[in-house]
Amino acid sequence: MGNRAGGNRAGGRRTGPKCIAIIGPFSSGKTTLLEAILARTGAIPRQNPVASGNTVSDHSPEARAHAMSVEATFATTEFMGDSITFVDCPGSVEFAFESEPVLAACDAAVVVAEADEKKMPALQLIMRRLDEIGLPRILFLNKVDKAVAGIRETLKMLQPTSAVPLLLRQIPLRKDGVVVGSIDLALERAYVYREYAPSEVAEIPGDDKAREIEARFSMLETLADHDDELMEQLLEEIEPPKDAVFDDLAADLRAGAVTPVLIGTAEKGNGVLRLLKAIRHDVPDVETTRRRLGVAEDAATIVQVMKTIHTAHGGKLSVSRILSGQVADGAELYVEGGDVAKVSGIYRMLGKDQAKLASAGAGDTVALGKLDAARTGQTLTSAKNGMAPLLELTPPEPVYAFALRPKERKDDVKMSAAIQRLAEEDPSLSLTRNQDSAETVLSGHGEMHLRVVRERLEGKNQIPVEGHAPAVPYRETIRKPIEQRGRHKKQSGGHGQFGDVVLQIKPLPRGSGFQFTDTISGGVVPKTYIQSVEAGVRDYLKSGPLGFPVVDVAVNLSDGSYHSVDSSDMAFQMAAKLAMKEGMAQCSPVLLEPVMKVEIVTPSDATAKIIALVPQRRGQILGYDARPGWPGWDVVEATMPQAEIGDLIVELRSATAGVASYRTGFDHMAELTGRLADDAMNANGKAA
Repeated sequence: MGNRAGGNRAGGRRTGPKCIAIIGPFSSGKTTLLEAILARTGAIPRQNPVASGNTVSDHSPEARAHAMSVEATFATTEFMGDSITFVDCPGSVEFAFESEPVLAACDAAVVVAEADEKKMPALQLIMRRLDEIGLPRILFLNKVDKAVAGIRETLKMLQPTSAVPLLLRQIPLRKDGVVVGSIDLALERAYVYREYAPSEVAEIPGDDKAREIEARFSMLETLADHDDELMEQLLEEIEPPKDAVFDDLAADLRAGAVTPVLIGTAEKGNGVLRLLKAIRHDVPDVETTRRRLGVAEDAATIVQVMKTIHTAHGGKLSVSRILSGQVADGAELYVEGGDVAKVSGIYRMLGKDQAKLASAGAGDTVALGKLDAARTGQTLTSAKNGMAPLLELTPPEPVYAFALRPKERKDDVKMSAAIQRLAEEDPSLSLTRNQDSAETVLSGHGEMHLRVVRERLEGKNQIPVEGHAPAVPYRETIRKPIEQRGRHKKQSGGHGQFGDVVLQIKPLPRGSGFQFTDTISGGVVPKTYIQSVEAGVRDYLKSGPLGFPVVDVAVNLSDGSYHSVDSSDMAFQMAAKLAMKEGMAQCSPVLLEPVMKVEIVTPSDATAKIIALVPQRRGQILGYDARPGWPGWDVVEATMPQAEIGDLIVELRSATAGVASYRTGFDHMAELTGRLADDAMNANGKAA
């Protein structure tokens, strides 16, 4: 504990540009809150409802089509003479990675939540991440007019999501059971809500005075945990000065010791002004953010790239936070390794709209034009050698994928270039080439995530595409051994072709791969041709009698013959292939499917559903336990065929209000027979 220095709330003091993330569970009202803030600060003429499709934030066709945020959106406004950039972050866990490069460069976050028990796990994920990166936050309890539970019950429900105390700054003011305003515990004033307008100051009703005194004392007790002087004042029943209380509120927020809770209804613009004042007075600025990121005091110009946008007409924009120094149009910035990126245009963002600026300084969040060398998450600097990134972007493992191809072959190169641009905008996308199936596989974090990518390919990029589930890497093996002769003989003018081999083919234990040996004696097959025999065998094993690559097989070259003139490398390769083709069909070939080890993380109240779900997908539960360090969460371990995992995430999230996820890795190959094997072979164009 210690004492706070006072005097940090001078009403007219300019605090410098700030950057605030608006984050919270899906459908908690983040976009609505941003719209209310922009209307209240005069950045837009009126507040538009999300359903209108005209909000500043959800301006992309995909966001409007799905009535949800699918990317981080930036909007800069002014409040009391200060510039504040708000970043509306998507609430769906499928688009959560959008927030990672944003949060790192922000000064604080406004976490939008509501009194909905089903959304607590999603809120816990967000609060946990803010704890990990040390970002101060204010919790805005939205939709307070619709809350059924009292504020104490709501706080009790919310507290387990936060590692630090949730500190009530306001309590609801009710009339006839309806929330009509709020009581500010620091100012000891009542405010009566007016729709889309500032609240009216009022006296605290007599019936609510005792409730206010109790809630205020609880707030002061929490603040006193970090202020000895305040603790003494409470013990001696001395009323602390209001300025000292405000200083403590700001200091504890900045230190991450508490999460202040403000209340309101964004849909009606209620509670917005109090939130803005708390942001202006209590939230740290870029100087504190620099210290959090480890930026030296005497650093040169440093710019952190928060998002990449490819526009239809303006080209590439790198939305960035200027952490120190100044950036002018035409300035040269350097990435790690020394590659140069020249600024071509500086823009202030308001959703999709841009206003050109001549320059920008420390604290500003702006879009920098045509920085071809820059990528999301990178750190740019005026120092010619560049600098190591302040942020290491590590996307979570993909949980959903589909194989993608253009409907017209002529669009193949065009599609690849478009996907590369989309991956620049969204680094959580993964594009791979499956050599076995010759498929281009796009991977991401859920069905909706990849649906939006596909819509952007077809809409923004005008490339019609087809998608389907990626091929499962089935293999085949054999159950019994055989010895088989293969003879390739062809005579046609001049030298003929002759190769003759006897191969012993036998199964190996699972996971052994392929072994080739020879027991040739007497030179019946010259040593120079033994490698050709092995090459022919390996070539055949690329596609066995069931149509899949063959594994766990041993082949021994035991006998054969040759012709001094007509034998050749090619002849012995052909002889080996013939022996393998005829012999393998008689070895009781069987299909193998990959079985994966799956680790599912889920809220504890959904664990029973997950355990019931696994056997329905031919999985086997290995066990489950509490997730270490995550109260209210479990980890379920299982094995499951890869063929069953394709859309597993859809069902997992349906069972857990959108928050479950999983990691997977190869475990073993298992025999697959019956109808499922027939289906796999038919899909591959082969019949047993």
